[in-house]
Amino acid sequence: MVLVFLDLNGQFNLMQNISEIEKLVKLISKLPGLGPKSAKRIILKLINSRDELMKPMANSLVEVYKNVSRCKSCGTLKSNTIGCYNCDVKEKKYSKICVVESIADQWSIENSNIYKGYFHILGGTLSSFANQRKEDLLISSLVERVKKDSIEEVIIATSATVEGQTTAHYIKDSLKDTTVKVSKLAQGLPVGGEIESLDDGTLFSAFKNRKWIENNSD
Repeated sequence: MVLVFLDLNGQFNLMQNISEIEKLVKLISKLPGLGPKSAKRIILKLINSRDELMKPMANSLVEVYKNVSRCKSCGTLKSNTIGCYNCDVKEKKYSKICVVESIADQWSIENSNIYKGYFHILGGTLSSFANQRKEDLLISSLVERVKKDSIEEVIIATSATVEGQTTAHYIKDSLKDTTVKVSKLAQGLPVGGEIESLDDGTLFSAFKNRKWIENNSD
């Protein structure tokens, strides 16, 4: 019989001698907002709830690994069994595309219920510091989607950082040979603010007061 002590320090010391748990601690610690102590608490909860949490979570992770991937066209998550709901499913036809940096940004905007339209996830921003090049972002596929789906407006919702604004200007230039109108989030988006961290009220203000960007051909 294995005894699980209620004393946290005692549990942590015992776990350090188990290689499988040490490996799991290192992996969980890599997740956003989690360190070794938080990882150990999570592992303890899973161990103490093997059938209720650990087993179904392990099975779900395997299913996600097998069946969920990023769409090569729009960049969002898609099911490999039913396709991409954002650009393959055509029950609803939209005339707008909202361009964001990450899937987390997409989820934040979706949860706020302030926008109805397609999404396009770049997968990052143009950044020399992070060695992120324009070829690494899904900007070419954005232009293709605008032409193919007869999009009337592209809303650029990149963060109000230097990298985000640089990326926004490059997107605008990439769309100069199309007839689409290009707008960007305006008032309510603080300088240096990231979309993922904004509250619903701030997002609503940013979308409502978005500004048109001149799409010059020169």
